[in-house]
Amino acid sequence: MTTRKRTDSAAKSGSRTQTAAASNGAGSPYDVRLDLGARSYDIVVRRGSLATIGAETAKAVGDPNGRTAVVVTNPKVELYHGKTVNQSLTDAGFRVINVSLTAGECYKTLQTVRRLYKTLHAEQIDRRGVIVALGGGVIGDVAGFAAATYNRGLDLVQVPTTLLAQVDSSVGGKTGVNYDNGKNLIGAFYQPKLVIIDPDTLRSLPIRERRSGLAEIIKYGIIYDKPFFHALEREVNGLLRLTSTRLEYAISHSCEIKARVVEQDERDEGLRAILNFGHTIGHALEAITHYRVYRHGEAIAVGMVSASLIGEELGMTQHEDTESIIRIFEDAGFAVHLGDNLAIGGLMRLLAWDKKSVDGAARFVLMESIGKVTPGHLVPEDVIRRALQRQQRL
Repeated sequence: MTTRKRTDSAAKSGSRTQTAAASNGAGSPYDVRLDLGARSYDIVVRRGSLATIGAETAKAVGDPNGRTAVVVTNPKVELYHGKTVNQSLTDAGFRVINVSLTAGECYKTLQTVRRLYKTLHAEQIDRRGVIVALGGGVIGDVAGFAAATYNRGLDLVQVPTTLLAQVDSSVGGKTGVNYDNGKNLIGAFYQPKLVIIDPDTLRSLPIRERRSGLAEIIKYGIIYDKPFFHALEREVNGLLRLTSTRLEYAISHSCEIKARVVEQDERDEGLRAILNFGHTIGHALEAITHYRVYRHGEAIAVGMVSASLIGEELGMTQHEDTESIIRIFEDAGFAVHLGDNLAIGGLMRLLAWDKKSVDGAARFVLMESIGKVTPGHLVPEDVIRRALQRQQRL
């Protein structure tokens, strides 16, 4: 992936964004189109878009008459946004059913999916049913997997209400649940018909949840767009506090980068692996702490520093780039060191179970420079240990 390709992609992305905005009627310079042929869809990034979800969904899936929209959410999100979403869907002509699931990564399990299946069966949802995933990444992953598998596939609309889900899990079609100590071991590639992102939903989030999402935004700069990374260095505090005038752009551009990557590698067979920068250690860190200590973005921020240090150990990554990454995360309030009480041996054992590992050897995405990473590096165990030991001393 050369600089010229990234520049050309950025040039194309502007026109695609405008095309998506035009197709959405109301128009927004921040809307994005993900082009996958018959599976293409719009990513609507627009303040107040929750109130238009009914019309947008009808446009994406077809005539709502006789169709049921199953809104899958959690109690807190339902309290804040359920009434607006239900009213808009009802006004558009959908019959609406609500399913409220317990929030939290530890509930992203087959048991939760079975509960959703039970409701779909009891309500006699046929293949014209529409699943509306209203909430964070866990809701999107669980509802998406149910949509992919119930009746061999129901239409899916992703309505992410956290910054993390808006720039990451709602876009690209990965759905699934955790199994045993494995993150997302059971799942499916299943593209939504529409993604609706309303930045106003972020106002109800505690700052720690916003910070978690900001980690993924920073990741896009690291893996794909150096100028974007440097812009984030200047805007990080304003984005965290939702005071930056660049908030919608940061969300939209993050989705744009992910869309362009997914278009080239929908099923994660090559280029798409760059989106996993920081996730190898990050996922292991989440698992070893039973998903109760770190928010996802917090763990991934630690993992991105780990990957940078591993790159240094291998002579791929420049120390000043690692320092820039550490600095931006610390400016945003992240703790990126590994606590002394974390057993490196335990992390190493979990790495062998990571779905990206090969014959038990951990596979990493590593950074050549800010804005350029490469996937598929099998890293010797002693190199990983040295890097993690350095990270404990940060």
